[in-house]
Amino acid sequence: MVNIADREYEILTDYILKNYGIKLGNEKKSLVVGRLQDVLLQKKFSSFTEYYEYVVSDKTGNAVVALVDKITTNHTFFMREPSHFYYFKDNVMPCLVSIIKNKDLRIWSAGCSTGEEAYTLAMIIQDHFGNDKSLWDTKVLATDISSKVLEIAKKGEYRNKDIEALPLYWRANYFKKTDNDRSIVTDKIRNEVIFRSFNLMNSSFPFKKKFHIIFCRNVMIYFDAQTKKELVNRFYDFMEPGGYLFIGHSESLNREETRFKYVMPAVYRKE
Repeated sequence: MVNIADREYEILTDYILKNYGIKLGNEKKSLVVGRLQDVLLQKKFSSFTEYYEYVVSDKTGNAVVALVDKITTNHTFFMREPSHFYYFKDNVMPCLVSIIKNKDLRIWSAGCSTGEEAYTLAMIIQDHFGNDKSLWDTKVLATDISSKVLEIAKKGEYRNKDIEALPLYWRANYFKKTDNDRSIVTDKIRNEVIFRSFNLMNSSFPFKKKFHIIFCRNVMIYFDAQTKKELVNRFYDFMEPGGYLFIGHSESLNREETRFKYVMPAVYRKE
């Protein structure tokens, strides 16, 4: 096993914080070292200094992608924090549909992980519009910095036991069994989600249009206060008036610092 010196850990975690907004304290040291061991052994690095130099000098970008995949925790599941989806279905959708005149509903699932959140939103949208769905542009943009989870998300295949919490109607109409253990999201829903690699720490967002809804749940728990504040400000600037921001229930916004208005736990609105 390759051990990491305090200074090496500081340099590596500072790099991760500066470029990806993820704050890794000393309590995470053993986790980080454990997750990176196989990379160091495979590349025959004798120290974390060698590994760090390899990451920052790799012009292909593959090394840093592998680093991000290793140190990020992508834990999600269908209907996680279900009150958000019920509020989205019963309150947000009827409200926004009534005020959007050009039938262009723009939704962003930021930090989408393996895709469960984005596909759930797409299914709710399909249910809401029904036969009128073709009259609207409602594609969900789903982004993450981890290439590994994006590949899983794009495929849209999940274990049958992982979709048991979904309504029977959804399982029957929006999934197709691939075998006795797994099912795949139907093309009708999968085609409604656009998956892209994106780093939320980018100083500017490349989007041409603003969003009506942003889901960024259980992502900012890894960020320090300043990084979180700056990201929320960018969300605000890239949101249409009347739009909604959903964050994780373990997260909160400082009401003295944010321009968003509190709606309910972990739900905010741009007035």
